Amino acid sequence: MAAFHRPTTALIMAKKPAATRSAPPQPPRVRRSYFECRYGQLHVHHAIPASGGFDEATALLCLPGVPGSGRFFLPRLAALGVDRSIYAPDLPGCGESDAPPPDAGAEQLAAALGDFLDSMRLRRVDLLAHGEGIGIALALVAARGTGVRRVVVSGADVSGVATHGVRRIDVDAPEALSGSQVAELKGFLGLT
Repeated sequence: MAAFHRPTTALIMAKKPAATRSAPPQPPRVRRSYFECRYGQLHVHHAIPASGGFDEATALLCLPGVPGSGRFFLPRLAALGVDRSIYAPDLPGCGESDAPPPDAGAEQLAAALGDFLDSMRLRRVDLLAHGEGIGIALALVAARGTGVRRVVVSGADVSGVATHGVRRIDVDAPEALSGSQVAELKGFLGLT
């Protein structure tokens, strides 16, 4: 009878890494798309987190001033879109978006942006409005109510903003912020 050889089992243990590092966040996907609105097609620049957007923070809608192109926000889309979807539309009649009727005002432009929000099924958004985009932001706040969570305005006189239910902090230069203003701003933006 032949002798059977029993195979030897060796246990190989892998070394543990000295320090576990978390992977750096993946950059968001920055793209351009067209969406239907009441005036035809709305061209939108957007950034979507690498996670696919299912576990993200509240979406941010960026409203440019004149000439109304979302390209104004393009250099910031990747930085802002790490943990939330960012949308920067060309306003109707500007950039690559179809034109509204000649007499369309802020309320009509806000309604067209509302069509976009509805098609994306975005129930709640934050707004970043620059210059003349502030009037459209105020019209969106009036039309959407609690569907607009926070509004940040830049680049224009915002003296009438507080009377429309939007908080603001008046500061000439960021370095002039007092400690209480910094705390208030961080709280308003949800950074505390």
